Amino acid sequence: MSVTGTHRPDALGRFGQFGGRFVPETVMAALDELEAAMSDAFADPAFHAQRDALGRDFVGRPTPIYHAERLSEVVGGAQIWLKREDLNHTGAHKINNAVGQALIALRLGKRRIVAETGAGQHGVATATVCARFGLDAVVYMGAEDIRRQRPNVVRMGMLGAEVVPVTAGAGTLKDAMNEAIRDWIATVETTHYMIGSAAGPHPYPYLVRELQSLIGTEARAQMLGACRRLPDAVVACVGGGSNAIGLFHAFRDDPCRIVGVEAAGDGADLHAQSLAKGRVSILHGSRSYVLANEDGQVVETHSISAGLDYPGVGPEHAHLLATGRAEYLGESDADALAGFHRLCRLEGIIPALESSHALARAERVAREVGPGGIVLVGLSGRGDKDVDAIAAREGI
Repeated sequence: MSVTGTHRPDALGRFGQFGGRFVPETVMAALDELEAAMSDAFADPAFHAQRDALGRDFVGRPTPIYHAERLSEVVGGAQIWLKREDLNHTGAHKINNAVGQALIALRLGKRRIVAETGAGQHGVATATVCARFGLDAVVYMGAEDIRRQRPNVVRMGMLGAEVVPVTAGAGTLKDAMNEAIRDWIATVETTHYMIGSAAGPHPYPYLVRELQSLIGTEARAQMLGACRRLPDAVVACVGGGSNAIGLFHAFRDDPCRIVGVEAAGDGADLHAQSLAKGRVSILHGSRSYVLANEDGQVVETHSISAGLDYPGVGPEHAHLLATGRAEYLGESDADALAGFHRLCRLEGIIPALESSHALARAERVAREVGPGGIVLVGLSGRGDKDVDAIAAREGI
């Protein structure tokens, strides 16, 4: 689980024109403090040894890759392989980041943790590591997301976290992040903000990317071991973008097609496609693509998946788009649901709705690549949290 240290942002925390710090002066010192602690941790073999041990014994790493043979046959194109982050403890990739940030918070002497969550997986991961290390956890979650992700709300409470409902705005991830930041600003001397995605002010996009980059590092080695070559395409869903950048990072210098998948919502006006349909602006302390109107006001988003229902995206994804290294395409609610059901019925795996967007696009990419090709998909999480919402939507 070693940190790569490559493709760093510049001294101002920017990936090209994106990133940086756009925050009140009251938190600048805390960000400097976090950056220094992060750098010290990344240079300390003891940090890596502890993180590796927790990854192996607590999280369950390395996660395997899996050849979805029946799905590949039905699609009729390239082989589809899955990077199984759904098999992590807590059921998603979020635990990788939470473990690393908890260790850094302990180095800072901060024993109160605030976090935001959309689909609830980062909230569960935060509550889990806080229970493991005896830290106080406060998780902000939009009221709408609490309604549609109730199982994860229950899990957070069982793990000892305080879940704070957010009713402002649409009651989704953006609004939860707003409230978590307000809390952090008011309590910054004693509180660490455990951001869940590769977004926010520097050093968070770099920190989260580095803590999630083990996904791609493992997957690249596993593909070479199983297939004796690299995939033709690497596909992952993108909301804020932590699971995707964690997977993509290891393949940036390889001749692989890199495809991020955003939530196209209802396929028309209601969506969460920040990269495809947004404009360059500032959101949550970082410059990136944002869904905003001509006056710069953030507009409401929609996705069937709470984890993709966010009007911005991490700055490194914006840089990958701007430089042409990655492409970002949309999949609708309906197509994501179809991808969800196909994986359930053909492979016996219940994926998260977020991951289902990537699966739907991977089927298209597999047909484009054709027989003899290989498509690797980041299966970012399992779908236990989504089954009640899907059942209600489909009248089951």
